[in-house]
Amino acid sequence: MANRGPSYGLSREVQEKIDQKYDPDLESKLVDWIVVQCGSNVDRPQPGKQNFQAWLMDGTLLCRLINSLYPRGKEPIKKIAETQMAFKQMEKISQFLQAAEAYGVITTDIFQTVDLWEAKDMAAVQRTLMALGSLALTKDDGHYRGDRDWFHKKAQSNRRDFSDEQLRQGQNLIGLQMGSNRGASQSGMTGYGMPRQIM
Repeated sequence: MANRGPSYGLSREVQEKIDQKYDPDLESKLVDWIVVQCGSNVDRPQPGKQNFQAWLMDGTLLCRLINSLYPRGKEPIKKIAETQMAFKQMEKISQFLQAAEAYGVITTDIFQTVDLWEAKDMAAVQRTLMALGSLALTKDDGHYRGDRDWFHKKAQSNRRDFSDEQLRQGQNLIGLQMGSNRGASQSGMTGYGMPRQIM
């Protein structure tokens, strides 16, 4: 967690709010998925935010995770170096983030490297992994492994093509959202500027 001292005042309040967004139940689901997706030789961490952060911090597991969602030979991260150097580990996290964005995870769902490396926002890390899992399940290309109930399938587009005749017929109808003027009258209305008569 780098060489950061304790935070005070507003900084501390902001960090506490960020920390409250972290979900321990989601952590166990994500750990289960990563272990199944990456293979049986992955060690499971002890429960807890610090253990989850330490498990993912070197970036190796994240790179293996994104590579497992591609066919053999088409992996986006060709070489995953095992190293203890901090800048190399941060580089692996950045490679994962770039590959996740190329896979289809939207930019607003992607965490920053320091969110994981310094444990600034582990809830953002959870959001990215959830978005990645949902996208892998939605693609349904045979590379997703694990329980299909762990993630939500994203909505697919359902484009409809109407003929010109159908479109012309639709212009003659008044939609119910627009309301109707049937039965409308001015009875009971007072003129502008007149007080309302209450009996």
